[in-house]
Amino acid sequence: MIEIIPAIDIIDGKCVRLTQGDYDQKKIYNENPLEVAKSFEGAGLKRLHMVDLDGARSKHIVNYKVLETVASNTSLKIDFGGGVKTDDDIKIAFDSGAQQVTGGSIAVKDKPTFKSWLKQYGPEKIILGADVKGDKIAISGWEEEATETLFDFLDEYEKEHIKYAICTDIAKDGLLSGTSIDLYQKIQQKYPTLKLIASGGVTTVKEIEKLNELNTFGVIIGKALYEGKIKLSELTKFLI
Repeated sequence: MIEIIPAIDIIDGKCVRLTQGDYDQKKIYNENPLEVAKSFEGAGLKRLHMVDLDGARSKHIVNYKVLETVASNTSLKIDFGGGVKTDDDIKIAFDSGAQQVTGGSIAVKDKPTFKSWLKQYGPEKIILGADVKGDKIAISGWEEEATETLFDFLDEYEKEHIKYAICTDIAKDGLLSGTSIDLYQKIQQKYPTLKLIASGGVTTVKEIEKLNELNTFGVIIGKALYEGKIKLSELTKFLI
């Protein structure tokens, strides 16, 4: 059964959502991320995807206190990303209660460091963040485009025994216009053992059902939950 992973994005310690990664299109949904996390936990969800958007922009971890608060007051398994660039950053993230850390830009711009984390912490603890724009990888809070294609990127890290990857289609993210089922199908076919987490644009329960049929490991849901397009009560059928 597919893992339902709600998202909490943090700016200034508050729970926000961006549209297509644009910091100028920011909407604050709750000033208290712990309250939001507890509502997810109360609905029976087990995981949480937390992104430090201040960290992504400033290129070092910023909102680790929010992570610490949520991790110590809920039983949610948190994967944390945004601004994790150095050995110190990743240590802070794990020390603050992250169960997994997602590396996106660093996996493109500083491959030796990211690969060293895979060896040091193991593939259960490290998630590859593969944000895609067209067929190219996007980095630095989506403000830059890399020259690498998605599949070259995944090929390289498959050789490094990566187990988990979050793939976000930027063209879909935050628009509530549907997710990239075809893209995820292609990834699943090419990398059948990869624990793929779909992200971006998920708007209906039907889409989650389709991703479940593809044997996608997980799905991240953000704006659709905050805008009430998908209700927490509708997700109970996916809970194991």
